[in-house]
Amino acid sequence: MTRLADRVYRDPADLRRLTALVEQLPDEGLVDLQLIDGSWRAAVVTTRPSLQTFLDRDGREGINAVLRIDDPRTGRSDYLWVDELAQVRPLHSSHRRFTD
Repeated sequence: MTRLADRVYRDPADLRRLTALVEQLPDEGLVDLQLIDGSWRAAVVTTRPSLQTFLDRDGREGINAVLRIDDPRTGRSDYLWVDELAQVRPLHSSHRRFTD
């Protein structure tokens, strides 16, 4: 995995926000994710991510995390930076239709 990230965080308030988001991501859990652009994605969290140290483009060290998600309808995997999440809504599979 790369040690570079577009955005890294050092401020305690930012680190608390990232930590709170990570804590809401259940292992192998179905979630609705609202991204910071306002869009929503239904996904399965493959494994709860860990905050890690990365370098930004200027070589400054900071924290971020990478989230791997699977689309429950297509099975396709994607990776998102945790700082791209605005909101996490865990769902119980009995409350969510996987197919149309």
